[in-house]
Amino acid sequence: MEATIEVTGLRKRFGSVLALDGMTFFVVPGQVTGFVGPNGAGKSTTMRVIVGLDAADAGSALIGGKPYASLRHPLSCLGSLLDAAALQPSRSGRNHLLWLAHSQGLAAKRVDQVLDLVGLGGAARRKAGGYSLGTRQRLGTAAALPGDPPTLIFDEPFNGMDPEGIVWMRGFLRSLAAQGRAVLVSSHLMSELEDTADHLVVVGRGLVIADASVAELIAAASADRVTVRTAARDQAMTLLAQAGAEVAATGPDLVTVSGLASERIVELLAGHAIPFAEVSAHRASLEEAYMELTRDSVEFRAEAAS
Repeated sequence: MEATIEVTGLRKRFGSVLALDGMTFFVVPGQVTGFVGPNGAGKSTTMRVIVGLDAADAGSALIGGKPYASLRHPLSCLGSLLDAAALQPSRSGRNHLLWLAHSQGLAAKRVDQVLDLVGLGGAARRKAGGYSLGTRQRLGTAAALPGDPPTLIFDEPFNGMDPEGIVWMRGFLRSLAAQGRAVLVSSHLMSELEDTADHLVVVGRGLVIADASVAELIAAASADRVTVRTAARDQAMTLLAQAGAEVAATGPDLVTVSGLASERIVELLAGHAIPFAEVSAHRASLEEAYMELTRDSVEFRAEAAS
C-alpha cells in the first residue's frame, strides 16, 4: 500500500538535546498505527514536524507525497489532534469549529455533522472553557474532521476520557481506518492500543526501535512459553527437560516451559501418567512487549518504593 505519511531520516536538535536522530517510518491507509515510546523519545517532536509546527534539521515528513506547508487545503489532507487545550475558552464548541471550517472554505453544515459524529451535539453551544478534559478531547477530535481528510493524527486521544468515552474512542479510531484512512495514534495506554491498533511504531531516544504489527510484537514477547500446573512438579520438570525443553520452577506447583509446544507437553505428561491441572501457552500483553523493547530507552527512572 502507498504510504500516506512518510517520515524519513528526521533529525532535530534543541540546543544540546538531540530530539530526533534519524526517525523513519511510514503510515499506510486502512489501519490504525500506534506511535509509542517513553517520555522524551521524540514522539511529540515528530508529530509537530509532520504538521509543520517545527522544522527538522534534516530529513523529511510528507503527507501524500507533499510537505504539510505546501498543501493548499491542509484540513482536507490531514486532520490532527495534538493538544485538546488549544482553544479559545470563551468561544462555544461550535464556534471553535466554525472558524476552522471558514479558514478552509468549508460549510457550516459540515461542522454540525462532525459535532454529532463525536457526540457533542448537545454541548455545541456551551463555552469550550467549561468543558471537561474528556469533552475537550471530543471537540479536538471533531476539529480534525471538517475537511474529511484521508489521513489523521491523534496525540493521547484517550487522555481524560471516562470508560464510556474510551470505548467510544477505541471504536471510532478503528472505524476511521476501516473507511480506508491512515490513522496515527500516539498513546501511553498500551492496553487501549492493544485493542485499537493494527500496527505499532515503537521509538526511543529519537529512533525507531520496532516497526511491526501488534500481533508480531506480542508473539515475539510471548517467547514460546508454556505454563504447566502439576502436583508432580519435579517429575514433570525431569521428563520435559529430557525431551529437550528448557524448564523452570515458578511456583510450588508451577513450571514454565520453553522449547516445546503445549500439545507435545500434554502428550508427554499423559503418556507418563504425570498428573497436571493446566497446560497453557503464555500470551504476553502489548504492555509486556513494549516494556521489553524500551527498557534501555527510558529517560526518567525512579527508584523503587521501599
